[in-house]
Amino acid sequence: MKKWLASIITLLLMFSVFTAAIADNDHKYDKNKKHSKFRLGVDVLLQDKISLLKGKRVGLITNPTGVDQQVNSIVDLLSNHKDVNLTALYGPEHGVRGSAQAGQYVEYYTDPKTGLPVYSLYGKTKKPTPEMLENVDVLLFDIQDVGTRFYTYIYTMALAMEAAKENNKEIIVLDRPNPLGGEKVEGPVLEDKYSSFVGEYEIPVRHGMTVGELALLFNKEFNIGADLTVVKMEGWKRDMYYDNTPLEWVLPSPNMPTLETAVVYPGAALIEGTNVSEGRGTTKPFELIGAPFINGDDLAAKLNSLDMPGVQFRSASFIPTFSKHVNVLSHGVQIHVTNREYYQPFETGLQIVKAIHDMYPGQFAFRTPASNGISFFDNLVGNGSIRQGIEEGKTVEQMKAEWQNGLDDFKKVRKNYLLYK
Repeated sequence: MKKWLASIITLLLMFSVFTAAIADNDHKYDKNKKHSKFRLGVDVLLQDKISLLKGKRVGLITNPTGVDQQVNSIVDLLSNHKDVNLTALYGPEHGVRGSAQAGQYVEYYTDPKTGLPVYSLYGKTKKPTPEMLENVDVLLFDIQDVGTRFYTYIYTMALAMEAAKENNKEIIVLDRPNPLGGEKVEGPVLEDKYSSFVGEYEIPVRHGMTVGELALLFNKEFNIGADLTVVKMEGWKRDMYYDNTPLEWVLPSPNMPTLETAVVYPGAALIEGTNVSEGRGTTKPFELIGAPFINGDDLAAKLNSLDMPGVQFRSASFIPTFSKHVNVLSHGVQIHVTNREYYQPFETGLQIVKAIHDMYPGQFAFRTPASNGISFFDNLVGNGSIRQGIEEGKTVEQMKAEWQNGLDDFKKVRKNYLLYK
């Protein structure tokens, strides 16, 4: 009797496992079906618009994020394509293969896999020179952005557009999703006086645009006037975060390991303009914030008391393996985004900076201003008034009121360049 009962139970367990597997497969099938019409700009180019490159010498600006939906490198796809004459590669910050750390200069070299010349667009030469473009008819740009003004790849694109205009070359931008979606716009618009390679043009910190849309805006609003073509994606909608697409996350840079990093980046990166660690040298860059002089429990309590939407803070300690406070125990917080639809990354980052400034006035410091009086923090936020406001004791709400009109004006201009409704 017991054996009979055990057999029945075993059969029932096997049946439940079998039906669960079928349900799981059905779920996966439905997910694939849901995204069956999604295509990146690179896939649209290779499948439908390769004629844009036929008979032309092609220079490719890319990095490890330049992949198709099966994560094949665009470098390999083009170099092996019978209808494409790929003649040169150009690497932004971190290089074509992504082997360089932030700020590290990558010199000219020959790509070992293709034998093609690789020109650096970071360091001494950020804009392609006439010599770099001698063997090129069209520049092709395919790099994943992270949706934040001070991420340098969009300025590599803009400078390439300028070079294309100056040297009578075409430029084609292959569009990719904004990982943060394309609806929310946040933060102050850059003031021209504070332009740098972490902010060339008058756009807000969180711009809510794709690289293709930005290319169109830069080209017209800032009078570049390049012979520009944008190859649109298919199936992308403005409310889609990166994990709402069928795409795999490929690190855009060494300290952008996950989508969660990109979500906090528009605000947490403000810490780079201070003497506090932004978590570089840990497994959670920009999610971990701290310094040896901070009490993590006190900071977490202060930030949680502000009741900011969509975020909670946990006391955390860490030892960075490089960058600020290397090999020194630091204390602070980890940022936990609980609801990204309500989360306001820039304002949250500003509240963090202000809280540390107010709690540790004798130890906290902004990075030393340059000879022109502009601090790196000013370059990041895009003006000098926010740093001054923090030092004068203004609230974040008061500072926000000062930048709101400029943000509203940008939103009106932005509408003219949105490719996806």
